[in-house]
Amino acid sequence: MPITRINEFQAKPDKAVALRDFLRSVIARIIDAPGCRACELLVQRDDQSRLAIIEVWDSVEAHRASVSRIPPDLLQQAQTLFAVPARGAYYDPVSEEAA
Repeated sequence: MPITRINEFQAKPDKAVALRDFLRSVIARIIDAPGCRACELLVQRDDQSRLAIIEVWDSVEAHRASVSRIPPDLLQQAQTLFAVPARGAYYDPVSEEAA
């Protein structure tokens, strides 16, 4: 069963464009990773400093393995763009029987 990962980011003032560009570059590195079914970058409609990435993976392990595709120095540079630490969590689909 696929797993969904939802990641939330908030840019520092005047860093929204830089954060968006960074996140686009991250998606370009992981979209073809083994086990990646989908990956989409979203921006909050009324606050351009808030972004989210929605990812669908074959498994949690596939997602975790994909992180190695992002060079550590690039991740370090990204830290300068965040107003608050990034947040992320894994989600399972809710079956019709559970509704």
